[in-house]
Amino acid sequence: MEISEPAEEVLEALWTVLEKKNASSTALQDIGFKRGDREVEELFKLNLIRSVDGEVEFTEEGRKLAEDIVRRHRLAERLLVDVLDLKGKLVEETACKFEHLLRDGVDEHICILLGHPKICPHGLPIPPGRCCEKEEEATGRIICPLSDLKPGEGGKIAYIYTSDRRKLERLMVMGLLPGSPVTLIQRSPSYVFQAGQTQIAVDEEIANSIYVRIVEGETSPEKPPTRGRRRFRFGLRKGW
Repeated sequence: MEISEPAEEVLEALWTVLEKKNASSTALQDIGFKRGDREVEELFKLNLIRSVDGEVEFTEEGRKLAEDIVRRHRLAERLLVDVLDLKGKLVEETACKFEHLLRDGVDEHICILLGHPKICPHGLPIPPGRCCEKEEEATGRIICPLSDLKPGEGGKIAYIYTSDRRKLERLMVMGLLPGSPVTLIQRSPSYVFQAGQTQIAVDEEIANSIYVRIVEGETSPEKPPTRGRRRFRFGLRKGW
């Protein structure tokens, strides 16, 4: 379906507002538009949105298209942050332009390369694609869960994805922040990895939630802590 970029921006704005409100419809002014705006009327004409009790909602086709647009935008943000190391306002501005280029399966290639990320740099969910359902992997991918590394492989933490805020806070207290170098030491009976001068043991659930940006030249284990250095082991007790 042919649709203009301004109309795509309306769909994305509507998705974002409905996601934040956890609602199925909202007023046009809530997303900064009104009836008569060219891009809004385009969406009505294409039957991508409809009016319900003075508010607007997606049609089924409109929701699918909006989901795809949001997915491309948030994947673009991940690519810009994790691979190109862009920061701040430049990320959002560039992602808005870049999302329109991720068509015809390009988004799937990027998703596979980034290890099927679950959230954007702002912590918002990235709608899964067909490649995520198939759990396709790429040779030479850039981002992957800690649990996918082999002993001796490592990199820098790209982000941590977990719905358990308590676990996230514990990990952050331990110094596991984006940019922190980590190296996997062993996979069984628990995942043990080196973070700075500390060795940390976690279960598979936590290892799955730590996404690592594989960095060339950082794929060999660091020396283990010498005697007297503090060593943490956590994540093995039930209820951690």
